[in-house]
Amino acid sequence: MRTRVTEMFGIELPLFAFSHCRDVVAAVSRAGGMGVLGALYFTPEELETELAWIDAHTGGRPYGVDVVMPSSYAGAELGADSGEELQERLRALIPDGHRRFVDALLDGHGVPEAAGSDADRFLLGWTDATARPQVEVALKHPIGLLANALGAPPPDVVEQAHRHGVKVAGLASSRRHARKQCDAGVDVVVAQGTEAGGHTGEVSTMVLVPEAVDEAGAVPVLAAGGVGRGRQMAAGMALGAEGVWTGSVWLATEEADTPRGALEQILRASSSDTVRSRSMTGKPARMLRNDWTRAWEEEGSPGTLPMPLQFMLIADALRRVGRVRHPTLTPSPVGQIVGSMDRVKPCSQVVYELMEEFGEAVERLGRLADPR
Repeated sequence: MRTRVTEMFGIELPLFAFSHCRDVVAAVSRAGGMGVLGALYFTPEELETELAWIDAHTGGRPYGVDVVMPSSYAGAELGADSGEELQERLRALIPDGHRRFVDALLDGHGVPEAAGSDADRFLLGWTDATARPQVEVALKHPIGLLANALGAPPPDVVEQAHRHGVKVAGLASSRRHARKQCDAGVDVVVAQGTEAGGHTGEVSTMVLVPEAVDEAGAVPVLAAGGVGRGRQMAAGMALGAEGVWTGSVWLATEEADTPRGALEQILRASSSDTVRSRSMTGKPARMLRNDWTRAWEEEGSPGTLPMPLQFMLIADALRRVGRVRHPTLTPSPVGQIVGSMDRVKPCSQVVYELMEEFGEAVERLGRLADPR
């Protein structure tokens, strides 16, 4: 296939695969698409290790890195110090009532205390200051794309990436966001509809993609949100996209490191079993509806805190829940495509089936246009 993005990145398929798992990233790049590693949960040292591994396992194929540099977040006025002083100042903004609520929630579900703490990981990439070291690490590697998952990337980061010969993408959940991304100088706009897993807006992919295409003009657009089948890929490209950005579908692959408890929930879920919730990061993110999301919606909940305070509040709780693999309390970000994810497959098979169905959909449309 040839589109502007395949030409731009030197890839065979206009298929971008976001994953926090390096094995998925490498597998999709080797299959002809472009894997994109989510850097959020890695320290700079860990990210260096992950990227060095990807460099050695992609066979020289292009891949990308996705960071989270929100344009607005609580405590942004506290300065750019990413050390202990910043963490202490932010911790002081978390009300004691919220801490008691989380403790009671875990106690009520029989989640035991756990030794140690994730204090040094509370921020990770949730702020501009803590994401910049990740950008520095990423640009030391032969990446082809640097993506920002929240808001328009800072202009100096765009310029820095371009100086390294790296293209920049920004995720947009509305027409206005697409304009902001283009004004920031991105090379690709990822138009992500509300069907997507993780942070997402309120506009559906079917509505958003043509709006973003019209707004972006000469900047190519990728369709995202609810894309995991070839027919969905064909629909996105029929709406004007130059390719697709996928994420949730890779959670149920052999290469993924999805926790067993979360994987079992994913394989059982229908497309109506997800909800947009602020209960994980403070910004709306789509995840499976379970006891965790319901608790934050019920009477008696103190309400969620803004980013990054919400994640700082629950980081240790997530570690405790993950350690025991609690079946109904584990937050599981995933999109509405989850209803089509009923068995585990290797990444290569997902790519093959997606492109095969895409070809069938295009042929069908061709027959409808010219029934002779």
